[in-house]
Formats: sequence, structure tokens, C-alpha cells
Amino acid sequence: MRCVTPERLAAFERAAAMRTRYLTVVAENTYHGQNAAALVRHCEAFGIQQMHTVETLCPFRPSADVVRGTDKWVDIMRHDSTAAMLASLRAAGYRIVATTPHRRSCTPESLDVGAGPIALVFGTEREGISPEVAAAADEFLCIPMCGMVESLNVSASAAIVLYRLSERMRAGAGGWRLAGREQRELVLRWLRGTVRSADDILRRAGFDTDR
Repeated sequence: MRCVTPERLAAFERAAAMRTRYLTVVAENTYHGQNAAALVRHCEAFGIQQMHTVETLCPFRPSADVVRGTDKWVDIMRHDSTAAMLASLRAAGYRIVATTPHRRSCTPESLDVGAGPIALVFGTEREGISPEVAAAADEFLCIPMCGMVESLNVSASAAIVLYRLSERMRAGAGGWRLAGREQRELVLRWLRGTVRSADDILRRAGFDTDR
């Protein structure tokens, strides 16, 4: 019995082929559920497989009405502190790029996307990035404004920045795509998460589901 349609499988394979961990998002103490959900949706929409959270001041709880199930497709890595998040990302080879309207070393157009993996940090809604992130950041990214306001809310900012950086990354950065084995493992994980009794079906077919 077929458990997934060819069209569904093809959609998973297309999405996995465009997934990246070269660019990741950090949500540092995002307290509005709508904004948390929007960050997850933006990651999914622009093919960012993994995002990170710091929840020392408030929990990261995406609004179900906004996230609409997209959290099934994105891996959310939770850290106990900003220091732990920074250490983890540094160890994985990421550059720390802090988003803020108050300091600027680059824009979504000028950031060197080919210089290595990017961890894009969005701070809490009112105060922005923490002093720890500001002290550790390799670069500060700002969206240029032409009007009287100095900044956009985190949801709008993330949409603009992730769209432009993901587009530029795919056009000009090497090594952004998941390896073939990672893509296959991701498709299998998505299938297991969406097909009812998937592990039972796989076991009957002779697959090891304990891995």
C-alpha cells in the first residue's frame, strides 16, 4: 500500500534540496507568540533548516494560529543562556551577525555571504540584542530606512533580511546546500512525522527505525 503520494514525496525532496544550515536564525528572548511564530514561518519559507532560541527572560512559544504547523519542518535548538548559544555557534563555525538599527557595519545587500556560515541574531522586541551579543558580534546588520521611523518590528525585519540574504547566499556562496545524505535523512524524518504509524510500516518493510 502506498503511504505517500508521488506528489507529496516530490514536494519533500524539492524542499530538502533547497534547505540550508549555512544561514541560521537566533531568537534571543522573543516574548510575543506572534513574532516567535513569524520567525519560524520565515525560516521555513526561505529554506533555513535550523534556528536557535535563548529563553532566559521569556519562553519561545510560537502562536499556533500564526505558525500553522511550519514548526514541523524547522529544527529549533534551545539554549540555556546567551553565552551557551554563542559558544555553540562559534564551535560550529558561524559568524555572529547581530541585527540592530543602532549600529551598522553592513546591510542585507553588503554583508559578505561568501565569507562563511552566518548566525543572524534578532533581539527581544523592545530592547533589541543583549549586551552579550553586542560584545560578541562580528558584524552589525541594519536595514536602511528612508522615512521617519528608525526600525521595523522583528517579524518584518526578519522577512526582509532572510529573503535577501538567502537569495544572495544561493547565488554566490559555496557549500550552502545540505549534503545528499542529509537531504535523504531529512525527507525520511519528514515522512516519519507525517505518515500515520510510519515506524510500524518501516519495520514491516525491514528498516531499522531505532537510528
